[in-house]
Formats: sequence, structure tokens, C-alpha cells
Amino acid sequence: MAGVVSSLRGRLGGGRAVGTFVKLPALESIDVCAASLDFCVVDYEHSQLSEGDVLRLVRHAAAIDFAAVVRIPEVDRGLVNRLLEAGAAGIQLSSVRRVAEVEALVSAAAYAPDGSRSVSLAHPQAGYGSLPLRAYLRSAEAPLVVIQLETRETDDPPVELCRAGADVAFLGLTDLLVDCALDDSAAATRADELADAVAEAGIALGGFGAEERFRYSVVSSDVALLREAVAGVR
Repeated sequence: MAGVVSSLRGRLGGGRAVGTFVKLPALESIDVCAASLDFCVVDYEHSQLSEGDVLRLVRHAAAIDFAAVVRIPEVDRGLVNRLLEAGAAGIQLSSVRRVAEVEALVSAAAYAPDGSRSVSLAHPQAGYGSLPLRAYLRSAEAPLVVIQLETRETDDPPVELCRAGADVAFLGLTDLLVDCALDDSAAATRADELADAVAEAGIALGGFGAEERFRYSVVSSDVALLREAVAGVR
């Protein structure tokens, strides 16, 4: 799994990585994404996926050496650990407003002494116990940490949010527009302010769409792409 995470980090550091949201429980969604994209984001916030569905999708992605990040609405240490043990390449946290939220996610995703993640070897990433503890810890790379900035106001300054340990700050432009009362000008101004904060913090900028400034670009979703394809049949 370390190779998959390293590859995704390399793309972010040297240019641009393109993915899409996965909202359907079919393993075929992962296969199709893996054939053409750099990563996918399994959506455990805006989908009908159960936890079991998410874990199965993540496990399949890891088995075919494809990077699957999982979007969650809040930090749950147990859930984060289960997702990472299944093979998630990263965790994406929505609607971040406070530095403490970022720090909680970073801690949940890292083993001691750097974090609070609980250690087990009875999972696929440790060969179900076939790897000795020290060998596993040497091979286990820290997952990608993605935070979503999508509100008109944050409790802590955006640049401080971006300096709290995340690898990527993702602009949630749709939620931001709604939070700005559908004022396009206000939303665009706020998006630029957030992008400037990300640049100042020196981490990768992400977002929903194909804008060139997004190094972590999430374009559409499997559901939307399927709908477009079906609509084009007639």
C-alpha cells in the first residue's frame, strides 16, 4: 500500500492528480476508475454506501494497487483505523472549521509516537499477522490527509487550518456557494482567499472540478458520469 500512497503524493508534488467520487457499491466502479484515473474518493458523506460497502470498495482498490481516499463527515478514530486497515490511501474530512479538527484527524491517522492510531496486525495491510510488528511499522506509510474548506467563515484562520498537518486542502465550492447565500461573487472571492491561504501554507490545493489550479482534482462522480452516459444514449 505504501507504493500507492507514494505514487499519489508524487503526482501531487510534481503536477496534478485527477480522480472522481465513488458513490455506488459496485466493485466495477473501482475497476473503471483505476483504468483511467489517478485516485478515487469513496464518498461516505454524500452517498447511500454503508460502512461495509465502503470497506469492501477500499479493500478492492488496495488489492488492485489503486489509491482510494475516503471522505468522512467527522473524525471517528475507530472508523479511520478500520478504513486504513482495509487499505485506504487517505482520509478526506469535510467542512473543517477548527485547527483541533485537523489535529484530531492527523492524530487518528498516525501511529504513536506521532499520533493515537491503535496498532493491530490482524488486517490485510499487515498480511493478517504474517508481518512482524517492526517490519509492518517500517513499511506502513502515513496516509494522505485531506481537509475540505467550504464555509464563508472558519473558527480559526484558514492558513492555520492548512498548517495543522494536512497534505491537501480541498475547496468545496458547492457548499461554499450555498454558505454565501448563492452569491457567486462572494463565493468566488472567498474561494480565492482560501486558495491563497493554502498556497501560503505550502500544501496542495484540491477541489471539485477540472480547474488547472487544483493539483488534487476531483471531477464528477460515478453516479453523475453514469447518468450522463445513459442520457446520451437517446
